[in-house]
Amino acid sequence: MNACSKCQRLYPLDAAFCPNDGGKLAPVAEVAVPPDPEDPRIGNTIVNGRYQIRRKVADGGMGRVYQALDLHAPAGQGNVALKVLHEDVAGDPIQLERFRREYQLSAELPHEHIVEVFDFQETEDHSYALVMEYLEGEELRMMLKRDKTVHPARLIRMLSQLAIGLREPHQRKFVHRDIKPDNIFLCHTEDGPVIKLLDFGSVRDNTEGAKKLTVIGTTIGSPFYMSPEQAQGADDLDHRADVWSLTAIAYEALVGVVPFEGKTGPQVLLAILSNHPQPPSIVADASQPVPPRVDEVIDHGLAKDPQQRIPSVSELADQFGRAYGLTGSHTDWAYLPEQQLQAQLEQCLAGALAAPPQPRAQMPSARGVDPSVAPGGGLTDDDFVMGVPDGPPVALYIAIAVSVTLATVLLVYFLIL
Repeated sequence: MNACSKCQRLYPLDAAFCPNDGGKLAPVAEVAVPPDPEDPRIGNTIVNGRYQIRRKVADGGMGRVYQALDLHAPAGQGNVALKVLHEDVAGDPIQLERFRREYQLSAELPHEHIVEVFDFQETEDHSYALVMEYLEGEELRMMLKRDKTVHPARLIRMLSQLAIGLREPHQRKFVHRDIKPDNIFLCHTEDGPVIKLLDFGSVRDNTEGAKKLTVIGTTIGSPFYMSPEQAQGADDLDHRADVWSLTAIAYEALVGVVPFEGKTGPQVLLAILSNHPQPPSIVADASQPVPPRVDEVIDHGLAKDPQQRIPSVSELADQFGRAYGLTGSHTDWAYLPEQQLQAQLEQCLAGALAAPPQPRAQMPSARGVDPSVAPGGGLTDDDFVMGVPDGPPVALYIAIAVSVTLATVLLVYFLIL
């Protein structure tokens, strides 16, 4: 492989210049990595000399991510990403088991739209490294922070590719359980992004006899994209929780705000259990109008009762594209060049905007559960990392608040008497 002497990024042998900073590339063996006094791993090798750390990519709640060179890989290959766990995570047996399971699960799934995990090994500094394919591009979260919304052609391609990527995991009764913009990666190409779903560490395995790593009643996931059954810690959670999460992401991508808002974790979870979002056709900016029939798809995908919800991600993608007037299905749209899909949408949009909405049925509440006792925590989205909430459950806080309110009402009642 070739490397950039300025930023230490790795590139194929036929690349001559670094598109990141314009630096001239040279064979990786000729580009020494300068030491970093704040991170002794950079420039060194780990896992018995196999992986040479080239640069830091990002820090996360679970670990630090590096770009590295696999010295055992054939010539011209070996560009990998390493997530080296933080000390407290490496010392947690449950967390280690989640990472180990992600590695094992990766070997069983197709990787067209799921990040591939190559290895999981202990490091010399008493941590563990999860070795994955290195992806060039950006997380959907970064795009939303920069652009606020995603234009429909890109969103339809994204949902279509995710439908293809999740088909086999869902058929095998695996539930991702933490789908959020941070875990959707866009690898940019001339035809539009190729989507990769990240982080299967929180996966729920519903196959018979599967080992459970989550205590019943525990909330796993990210609050803004968590289905009602996740918010309740339901034991019968299935793939329709992922349908909910992707519908919530589609809503945010269309209008620039999440469907259920709150300043704290409990407020978000209570909104999910109790409220219904404003229709995207009403909330959307006039510069990117949303057809009324998209409102129906969002309603259906965010049904609080999973029995009433869109039954699969494939059906979600199909309904979403057809609400914009497209013909065909997600398999037709997933790999259509984005410009061509955009041209089709422009031809269909006027008719889609003029199509009358279907009658909006009253959506049922979340399986009859009182939202005042929803589990969760006083947390932001960043506090749910790999599905592990930090701190006491929200049920405790809410129960206390409800009890105090009830006691106050009774006291006022008796004083009036």
